[in-house]
Amino acid sequence: MPATDTTALKQQAGAFAADLVQSGMSIGLGTGSTAIHATRRIAQRLTSGELRNIRAIPTSRATEAAAIELRIPLVSFADCQRIDITIDGADEIDPALNLIKGGGGALLREKIVAQSTDRFVIVVDESKLSPRLGSLFAVPVEVVEFGWQSQARFLQSLGANVIMRRNGGEIYRTDQGNLILDCDFGPIGDAQELASELNARAGLVEHGLFISLAQQVVVAGNTGIRILPAQQ
Repeated sequence: MPATDTTALKQQAGAFAADLVQSGMSIGLGTGSTAIHATRRIAQRLTSGELRNIRAIPTSRATEAAAIELRIPLVSFADCQRIDITIDGADEIDPALNLIKGGGGALLREKIVAQSTDRFVIVVDESKLSPRLGSLFAVPVEVVEFGWQSQARFLQSLGANVIMRRNGGEIYRTDQGNLILDCDFGPIGDAQELASELNARAGLVEHGLFISLAQQVVVAGNTGIRILPAQQ
């Protein structure tokens, strides 16, 4: 699929999800190339007066900077106990709406926001749909710098091919100053079990497996927009 077509699909998905936001809501603003289209659409609705009295929590410094530029009112968790709706992207989605996220490096903040949200909506183009997590994308794992080699060996023991994420020639650092190990497990047999193993390991700050968090996925494809609920 040409890059221009992919961009158009991302715009369609983001705009559709942004129109789910209603006046008076608290919203989570996702990170990434699809979620930013939702953020821009929300800003357009605010400017036109169609949308009023919202407050937003961004999932990364990059999204925060974009929201400030777009004049979207921001708050922190000190002022917001629950989020009505969060619109975010994903790197891979399985049929049960489990996700791999973190390609943009914001997985920790994204998961904090997702777990504090009543309605977690994912926006993607159809290339992100997968029969099994790990088929298309490695699992990002955020680790503290101290002892990261030990964490890499642990992840390798679970079957991953581990690569330290870099930005150009420099080691990539998250908004929290941590490192990311991109872990290619191949197709994952039991994503929930793997998530539990990662959750139990000291030094692993967070991982990109988002299990049973998404309520809806907005998919833009060549035939238009479709909404995926979790399979029962």
